[in-house]
Amino acid sequence: MSRVLVTGGAGFVGSHTVDALLARGHEVRVFDNFIGQVHGEARPDYLNDDAEIVVGDIRDPESMRKAVRGVDAIFHFAAAVGVGQSMYEIANYVGTNTQGTANLLQAILDTRAEIGKLVVASSMSIYGEGRYRCNACGDVVARPRTAEQLRFKRWDPACPQCDRELTPVPTDESKPTQCTSIYALSKKDQEEMALLFGRTYVVPTVALRYFNIYGTRQALSNPYTGVAAIFAARLLNGRAPLIFEDGRQMRDFVSVHDIVRANLLALETSGADGEAVNIGSGHPISIREVAADLVRTLGVDVEPEVTGNVRMGDIRHCFGDLTKARARLGYEPQVRFAEGVKEMLAWLRSQTPPPDRASEATLQLQLYGLTA
Repeated sequence: MSRVLVTGGAGFVGSHTVDALLARGHEVRVFDNFIGQVHGEARPDYLNDDAEIVVGDIRDPESMRKAVRGVDAIFHFAAAVGVGQSMYEIANYVGTNTQGTANLLQAILDTRAEIGKLVVASSMSIYGEGRYRCNACGDVVARPRTAEQLRFKRWDPACPQCDRELTPVPTDESKPTQCTSIYALSKKDQEEMALLFGRTYVVPTVALRYFNIYGTRQALSNPYTGVAAIFAARLLNGRAPLIFEDGRQMRDFVSVHDIVRANLLALETSGADGEAVNIGSGHPISIREVAADLVRTLGVDVEPEVTGNVRMGDIRHCFGDLTKARARLGYEPQVRFAEGVKEMLAWLRSQTPPPDRASEATLQLQLYGLTA
């Protein structure tokens, strides 16, 4: 591989991957629309000068045809991101994520581009609820939580067979998908289209199902970005992090540096070609613990606020089983959350000052009846 296209290459994961590709000796073409919600009013100063920058929108077929010409491999990161926002900006999310991916694949065909590897950013959100185990019935697939259940603050799903309490367990790739948001559905579309395209046209394709990514360069102007960055921005503004439900929901927070390692492995090895693979940290952590770690690391006297509210589209527990990633890619996460958070917070302190738009985002969700 010599020339690599990175769609969304000016963003969080994209820019870190661009740096790593350039360090590996690749030529890199960055394709990005520099949307204000992600990048604010100016281009990010971390953009690598050694990359070719192409400004365009993935929803524009002609822009995509220009972007794919002459490249040997593609990382497809361009996407509208955010579970909550996707529930009231449906056309935008489907147009960007689903139709945008269709435009990319069509452009490869139209230009007869000879692509040696296509890596698409999928998401753990497509699982919906993660895997669970019932003491009486064994492994089960939990039903999506109902609005009535959430209204009475019964946060945890019950066994679909005996109605007993369930224990969350690591989620592997064989777990049936169960999209609970438009964002999740559009990421599933991206994954399935890319893998189908790869099988049909013999293009080695890998879909990486990222879990909850955190780290430097996360979009601070985007109130629908990762929860760790949202919490940190509020704390640095002297405000309490707002925790939905009871804060005991479990997630898998993975450093962007581990994500980049997985991306390079997907590019440079063939063990996962044609497959969807989980990429996470392997260490579940509750949302309460995330907030507490941030408070402790910052040394601030602010207590997180557990609101007891719920957002439509949220799930209760999901964290990754990395068996397949280890076997097919040789992937092993290296950054523990406590260390990764220190780096992220040091970067946040260097920004001027990190905006806090969490309340604005919550108000939007309330206007559409998406919180309770």
